[in-house]
Amino acid sequence: PLKEDALRECFADMRELFTENQNDVEAHMETHATTVHARHVALGQIRRCLLAYLYQRLMVARDMRWDFGTTLDADLRENLSDQEQQWLRRYNGLLADYMTSVGLDLTRFRSPPKSLYVQVRCVQDYGDFETEDGTVIVLARDTTHFLERSQCEKLIHQGIVEHVTT
Repeated sequence: PLKEDALRECFADMRELFTENQNDVEAHMETHATTVHARHVALGQIRRCLLAYLYQRLMVARDMRWDFGTTLDADLRENLSDQEQQWLRRYNGLLADYMTSVGLDLTRFRSPPKSLYVQVRCVQDYGDFETEDGTVIVLARDTTHFLERSQCEKLIHQGIVEHVTT
């Protein structure tokens, strides 16, 4: 779960450091220039730590999307803040829009294919199959073919051909 108490404590420390710096600068205390600088450096370090923590949480939420799909279990969801859940919903929407626009389900495989072409063997008689470039291939039972992965994925899922692994 989000460590809200630690975040509030960091924000309070930052407000205090900023106020002290502002008071010293407004009082024209040149003798405190090193103190002002030290506080300013501390502010930057706290800010960087907060951003790193929040960024890491978003990356974990993003990875959960890729690992578990669009719907998360209740126990996973309750570990996310409302803002993180809202971010995840927007991320899901953007990802879905992108996949629709390119006509490809990126979530189907977690790792990229090793090659663009795969060897497939026909499990059943299918008949003529026209590839994207217009070539017609006769898919008959027990024949093997070397096809582009993108063109034969649907046939594999339908059970018409199977991927031959060597």
